[in-house]
Amino acid sequence: MNRLLILIGKIIVKFLRLMGRNAGNLPGIVLWHLTGGKCCKMFKIDCPIIAVTGTNGKTSVTNCIAQLFRQSGKKIIINREGNNLDTGICSLLLRHCDMSGKVNADMLILETDESHVPVVYSQQKLDTLVVLNFFRDQLDRNGEMETLIQKINSFCKTFGGNLILNGDDPNTARLGKANPGNKNVKYFHAQPYAFATQKIFEASEGRFCPFCGQPLEYEYYQYSHIGKFLCRGCGFGDYSPYITAENIDLEKHTFYADGHKYTPKLNSIYNIYNMTAVAGVAKLYNIEQSIADRVISSYTVKNGRMENFMLGDRKATLNLAKNPVGANMTLRVMNEMKGEKELLFVLNDNVADGLDVSWIWDINFSIFERVTRVITSGTRAYDIAVRIKCSGYDADKIIVRPDLGSAVKELAKTEGRKFVIANYTAVQPTRAALKKYSSEVSNEKN
Repeated sequence: MNRLLILIGKIIVKFLRLMGRNAGNLPGIVLWHLTGGKCCKMFKIDCPIIAVTGTNGKTSVTNCIAQLFRQSGKKIIINREGNNLDTGICSLLLRHCDMSGKVNADMLILETDESHVPVVYSQQKLDTLVVLNFFRDQLDRNGEMETLIQKINSFCKTFGGNLILNGDDPNTARLGKANPGNKNVKYFHAQPYAFATQKIFEASEGRFCPFCGQPLEYEYYQYSHIGKFLCRGCGFGDYSPYITAENIDLEKHTFYADGHKYTPKLNSIYNIYNMTAVAGVAKLYNIEQSIADRVISSYTVKNGRMENFMLGDRKATLNLAKNPVGANMTLRVMNEMKGEKELLFVLNDNVADGLDVSWIWDINFSIFERVTRVITSGTRAYDIAVRIKCSGYDADKIIVRPDLGSAVKELAKTEGRKFVIANYTAVQPTRAALKKYSSEVSNEKN
C-alpha cells in the first residue's frame, strides 16, 4: 500500500513539473486525503531532522542552518520554497525518496509552520526544534497566539530532543518547562543594543507570567515583548543562556557570541536574534567556526525581506510585514537611520493575507523619526492611510496611490532614502514594481 501511495504521489509530481508547476503542495494534499491526514508517516528517514518554527524569521534561519551543513559537506534536504505545512513537507519528501519511501540525505532542515509542528513530528522523529518567537499573526487563519503555543507546548511535553529557544521571548522560553525531564533545552539570548528601552513602545504579548500569573519585570526591551525578563513570583526567566549575543553594534554590523566576532550583512536587532539562533545550532553540532563565520557574514535575502533596490540614485529597502511586529521592526530600522526618509506602505487583504486587517492598529506609527512623506498602496491603501493619520502624522504628507506602479513612481519622485513595507501577497508585486522602475530608469540612462 505504501509503495502505491508513493507511486501516486510521484506521478502527480512529474505531471505538475511537466506543466511548469513546482509541485510544492498539491501532491501532499492528495496523499493527505488518501492517508487520513498521515501523509508524512509514509517516509523512511534515518538522518537527523532539524525543524525551525516561530512567527517571524523561519525562512532566514532555516536557510542559514542548511548552509552550515551544506558547507560542511553534508547532503541536505530543505523546503526552500517555504511550503511548511505537513502537505508541503510531504510534497518535498516525495521528490527525494525512492519507491519504498526511503529518503536519502544526511540532514533534513525543515521550516515548519507553528501549528504543524505537532502534526509533522508525531509522524517523524525530530532531532532538534528551534523556536524563534511568537507574535499574533493572521488571526483569521491561526487564531489567538496562545492556541499555537499550547499546541507546541503539548508536543514538547513528550519531546526529549534538542530544544533551542529564544530565551528573551517569554512565549518561547516557557516551552523549556514543558518537559522537566528533557536535559537538552538550550536558550539563546542577546544583551541590550543601542536602542533597547526601559519602557515598551509596541504591541506586547508577554506581560504576565504563564505559570503564576504575576506581571513580568523587564530589565530592558529590545523590541515588542522581546527582552530580558523575570517573574519575581516563581523565577521564570532565570536561566543560563547556551549562547549570548553581546557588544551588538548595528552601525558596524557586528556582534559577539562565545567571544567570537560575527559580521552579519543585515543590521537589525531582529536579525541579530536570528543569527544568534544559527550560531547556537552551529555550536550544538560542532560546525567549524570558519563555516559559521562565512554563513552568518554572507547571508542576505532577495525575497522582499530587507531587500535593497535602486530607484535611480535613491536607495529603497523593501521588507515583508505580515503582522504588527514585522511592520514595527521595519519602522525601527528606518527610525534608527540618520537623515530624512520616505515610506511606502502596501497593504492587501487577500485570503493568504488574512481578510482581517485590524492588526494595522497595533503598528506604532507614532515613533516616526524624520519621515517626510508617506505613500500608501494596495487593496487597502485607504485603510492604512487612515491608520497613519490617526497616529498623529500630518495628513497633508500622506499620498494614496492604490495602483502599485503609480505608487512606486510617486515614491521615486523626490530625493532621499526610501523604505517600503508590504504584507504577504503584496510583497512580490511590490518587488516586481520596484525592479521594473529601476530597469526603466537604467534603460533611459543608457
